[in-house]
Amino acid sequence: MNNGSTDHNRQRKAAVINDFSSFGRCSLAVTLPILSALKVQCCSVPTAIFTNHTGFEHFSWTDYTDHMDAYIRDWQATGLRFDAIATGFLGSARQIGFVRRFIEAFRGPDTLVFVDPVMGDYGRLYATYDMSLAESMREFLDVADVLTPNLTEACVLAGCDYDPAMSDRGLKELCEKLTSRHATRVVVSGISRGADLINYIYERGRNPTSVVAPKLGEDRSGTGDVFSSVILGRLVRGERFEEAVWSAADFVSKAVERTIEMKLPATDGLAIEEVLGCLCD
Repeated sequence: MNNGSTDHNRQRKAAVINDFSSFGRCSLAVTLPILSALKVQCCSVPTAIFTNHTGFEHFSWTDYTDHMDAYIRDWQATGLRFDAIATGFLGSARQIGFVRRFIEAFRGPDTLVFVDPVMGDYGRLYATYDMSLAESMREFLDVADVLTPNLTEACVLAGCDYDPAMSDRGLKELCEKLTSRHATRVVVSGISRGADLINYIYERGRNPTSVVAPKLGEDRSGTGDVFSSVILGRLVRGERFEEAVWSAADFVSKAVERTIEMKLPATDGLAIEEVLGCLCD
């Protein structure tokens, strides 16, 4: 992908298809400020709108599926073009179908298709997913340039058994399956090994590598969204994949440390506002 990294006067744009939670720091609510800090315009397509995310005891939400095709119609009429098209949580087969239509409408020769397949964790699918819907996400293996699954999601996409202690050889074979159709770059995030978290980086034609970060505190809502958003923004700016993953892991660590200092509950997500300046030039 040519992102025109030498053209400092061109406004880069990323269309991001994901849900929006007004409270809880996840999904579009973190992608918007992170891309802005990286000087990328975030053009949001909400799949659903939540008062706060589903980790809270009480929440309300509105399914936005019936309104999503208007984005294709109106943005085509406006003549919008995107450096990247990115997806996050998709809650139905209809929404998966919309994404395919959106990609067909807006993908140009240099448009990056970036898929964060939000489906589950710790070997289990989220309550809103069944296996049929998860398997339909495999359609994106035909169109995605970059994939950012956790280990659970990578195994579902590749049709492999989940193994929390998967070896480096196993991870390489897993990523080879994920990149056998279209994608050229995969990072399998948040693999737990003792006191560390491993982010396994695979690029077709290159030796795999890993970014290691210490485990800090408890699991927090939206951490994966923060991680993938930094990678997306860095790639749109024309930076190398490995460098983008290093930057994302470093930013997440800084945000987690600050969040722990502030004694915020896990449902509040990461206090990214406190450390956004780390992303700015």
